[in-house]
Amino acid sequence: MSWTGERVRLFVGDDWAQDHHDVELMDAAGRVLAKRRLPEGVAGMARLHDLIGQQLGEDPDGAEVVIGIETDRGPWVLALVAAGYTVYGVNPLQASRYRERHGVSGAKSDGADAHMLTDMVRTDSHQLRAVAGDSPGAEGVKVLARTHKTLIWERTRQVQRLRHQLRDYFPAALEAFDDLDAPDTLELLGKAPDPARAAKLTRAQLSAALKRAGRRNIPDKVTAVLAALRSAQLGQPPAVTAAYAATARSLIAVITVLNEQVKALQGQVEEHFGQHPDAEIYRSQPGLGAVLGARVLAEFGDDPHRYADGKARRNYAATSPITRASGKKKVVAARFVHNGRLVDALNAQAFASLNASPGSRALYDELRARGIEHNDALRRIANRLVGILHGCLKTRTLYDEETAWAHRQNLPQSSVAA
Repeated sequence: MSWTGERVRLFVGDDWAQDHHDVELMDAAGRVLAKRRLPEGVAGMARLHDLIGQQLGEDPDGAEVVIGIETDRGPWVLALVAAGYTVYGVNPLQASRYRERHGVSGAKSDGADAHMLTDMVRTDSHQLRAVAGDSPGAEGVKVLARTHKTLIWERTRQVQRLRHQLRDYFPAALEAFDDLDAPDTLELLGKAPDPARAAKLTRAQLSAALKRAGRRNIPDKVTAVLAALRSAQLGQPPAVTAAYAATARSLIAVITVLNEQVKALQGQVEEHFGQHPDAEIYRSQPGLGAVLGARVLAEFGDDPHRYADGKARRNYAATSPITRASGKKKVVAARFVHNGRLVDALNAQAFASLNASPGSRALYDELRARGIEHNDALRRIANRLVGILHGCLKTRTLYDEETAWAHRQNLPQSSVAA
């Protein structure tokens, strides 16, 4: 405490790089107290604690240390939060806009950025979001869920590359195989990556591959695949075809490994998510299974104090629109600055909820009847579902269809279920 009885506040700006941190300390009046360049790791953290301790003096417990840094993850940030500091993970776009308040020349340096971050948390911390104190369990789910989704995205990129390759030298393969990442497709294309070898595949080879992949109606599928592979197609010269076939084999090998790792990591996602105390509440929500529920939990976190109310959670989810009003002009627009992974997961939940929740289905049909586009309708359903999720987490109760949609007069009778 200060001699006036007010709590002492110390502000720190941390401009981080891969191997060092430029930090600046400032008091509530804006007076610069210290500047240092600290190494990354334990040694740097110890020096930062010492530097802060020197400024707080004999009563460190009666003070608040506020730190601004352009990241919200990693061991360094976790160590800051664990030390009891209030840490704000500043969005780089926010930092860039704030930097313009200090000068318009465009000049930039690590020391100047540390000063900018210090002054930003001193004057505008009420506009920033503090780094959430998520549990280790939630952090573990985040690591697994994000990596799992990243591998899926990477698999999609590799499949698209393979598709473009086949279109250039082997278009018959695209007619024969619908799913280029399916096990039977990868097996057969690996054996016969060019038109000549593919045309020589036998009915027995195709049947065996389809059977191993668990396909149904195998005889008809084999007939269709053989007809496509043996049809007349435009092609490339032999040398060019051989080169394409070699690259296709490499892509097939990469996709095969990605399939294996996506499946293995999915098991880890489900296991860790199942151990989280909020898992049952998430899985009770319509459209959320273990994997999708893990993704939503990972992006929202589990700090019970992070979202003041349902509106705050919806704003973070970017499901609620923003209103821009000036004079007689008023525009309602989507939130373009958002957590892309969370938006992706919530859109998937909204779509899945159309079959899982009569209330969601009724709202979707009503919105479409009013001329609302499909994606906008899903966004509005997601907005409603986020609010419901917030209420369930706050009250520690499972989702109930009747309670969730009772406010809607046109709710179908079939939706009244426990």
